[in-house]
Amino acid sequence: MTDITIPHAKSIYKCPSFINDDLVLFDRFEDVPLATEPRRMSCLFVALCLEGSAQYSVNTKEYRVHSNDLIIINDSHVIGDYMLSPDCHGVAIMCSNDFYAEIIKEVHDISSLFLFAYSFPVFKLSEEKAKTFMDYFNLIKGKVDESNHLFRSQLVMSLLKAMIYDIGNEIYHFQTNTPKRTRADAIFNDFIILVKENFRKERRVSWYAKQLCITPKYLSETIKFVSKQSPNEWIDHYVSMEMRVLLKNSTLSIKEIAQQLHFPNQSFLGKYFKEHVGMSPSQYRKS
Repeated sequence: MTDITIPHAKSIYKCPSFINDDLVLFDRFEDVPLATEPRRMSCLFVALCLEGSAQYSVNTKEYRVHSNDLIIINDSHVIGDYMLSPDCHGVAIMCSNDFYAEIIKEVHDISSLFLFAYSFPVFKLSEEKAKTFMDYFNLIKGKVDESNHLFRSQLVMSLLKAMIYDIGNEIYHFQTNTPKRTRADAIFNDFIILVKENFRKERRVSWYAKQLCITPKYLSETIKFVSKQSPNEWIDHYVSMEMRVLLKNSTLSIKEIAQQLHFPNQSFLGKYFKEHVGMSPSQYRKS
C-alpha cells in the first residue's frame, strides 16, 4: 500500500504552496493526490468543500461531502474510493506530524480535535464559519508564499494555531448537539485522556485497562474497533511524538530525555526511537 505523503503531493501538484516537507496547501481540492485504491494517510489532512460533492472511504467506511463540509483525516487512516463530482471545488491542507506537534504543543484541550475526527471525519460548517475558514486559508497561503519572509514558518504556525482554536470551538458546539456516544467511543476517549496524562511514565496496556476497570483484552479489542489502531500503537504515538518535540525544542541531552520519559537508559531510548521514527535521536536532532 502506497502512503499519501507531502513529498509525493508536491511532486505531482504543479503549483503548490509549501514549507519544506512539513506543509502543503491546495487551492484546488480536485488536485489533491487521493486515489480510488486504498492508501494510508501519512500526515494530517484538512479540507473544505466549497462547491459540488465528493465521496471517499476512511478505514472502509464511506462518506459523502457537500458544500461547506469540513473534512479532517488523521495520520495512519486508510483512504479509498475517492470520487469527485464534475463541479467539485474546495481547498485542502496537508500537515506533517512534526509540524502539527510543534503547532499544538502549547494548545490545551486540542485532543478534542484529534479524537473527534475518528467518529466524525466530516461535519458541516455554517456559511459564516466556512467563510472564516477561507479567510484563514487565504491568509496562511499568502504567508507560505512569502518565501523570503524571515519568520515565515513561525508566522504560519501561529496562524494555523489560531485556525485550530476556531475549528476546536466548532467541534465543541457540534459535539454538544450529537447523540450520546457509544460505550466503545467513551472507552476510547477515556483511554486517550489517560495516555496523554501518563505516557511519560506508564506504557503498559494492562495498567490502562486497570484504570478503566476493564480487562486488557477488552480494552485492546475496543480501541482497535474504534480507531483501527491498537492501544500499544497509540501509546507509542504519544511517546515518539514527545521525543521528537523534546529533541527539536529543548536543550535536554538524550540521556536527560530518557530519564524524563522513564526509559531504563539512553541506549533503550535510542532503540525505541529508531524503531518508531527510522533514525537515531542524534540524527533526528541534526536533521
